[in-house]
Amino acid sequence: MLFDTHLHVMDRTRLNYPWLPDVPDLDRDSLYEHYARDAHRCGISNVLHMEVDVAPDQINAEIDYIKELAARPGSLVRGAIAACRPEEDGFAAHLERCLADPFIKGFRRVLHVAPDDTSERPLFRDNIARLANTRLTFDLCVFPHQFERILALVDLNPDVRFILDHCANPPIKHGMSAVWHKGITEFARRPNITAKISGVIAYGDLETWSVQSLRPYVEHTIGSFGWDRVVWGSDWPVCTLAHGLTAWVAATHALTAGCSADERDALYQGNARRIWSV
Repeated sequence: MLFDTHLHVMDRTRLNYPWLPDVPDLDRDSLYEHYARDAHRCGISNVLHMEVDVAPDQINAEIDYIKELAARPGSLVRGAIAACRPEEDGFAAHLERCLADPFIKGFRRVLHVAPDDTSERPLFRDNIARLANTRLTFDLCVFPHQFERILALVDLNPDVRFILDHCANPPIKHGMSAVWHKGITEFARRPNITAKISGVIAYGDLETWSVQSLRPYVEHTIGSFGWDRVVWGSDWPVCTLAHGLTAWVAATHALTAGCSADERDALYQGNARRIWSV
């Protein structure tokens, strides 16, 4: 069974997603019931919802909405990775509220849509340091040109648990990047980072990607981090741009076909259960 650590639900009747009109292929409602139909077929048994960069004044409303989804009979949703703004003064109060709520498993601030120096600002760094030795993780969603800045942030916070989304967004469509390859090796040297095997089908050719085109990137990531520091995610509905959830699950099984049962279980669900206590 698979533990999906990266589901996005987008309901425009409930929340405002300022970025969505700029991405026409995703500018639609992507609802939990649409996802759950295929998730059950694919053997997904547990899900964490990943924040979807809602309007800042709706961050708490998004949390409340995902709690509603989790309360539905038979729901797969076990918790949420909440949005946050560590570059703002209100982060400390937001952190205290989320620490008091066991449904919240971590935070994410998408840094590749923010100015590149965001992670270097003193307030941002001070606020990330507040996560040290808490149960909350912090997801890193960054592009290769930002790696050096993000590594500096991680080095300042050895007691914060970071999750590196989407194998660090490799530019698969353009071929193997030396910057990405070296960056994965450097991230893996930091023991407080876990890599998320997700999203990669969206970085290749959306129509013609194959298991073989993904293999060098997935294998380098797992080989660098090791089986005890990787988790799996669907990145739904982004994966629907590249033939969907069932295709990505099938590719995952093909990519790990030669691995041991213990290795597959660690990636598929064991590590996520341990990290987020689900």
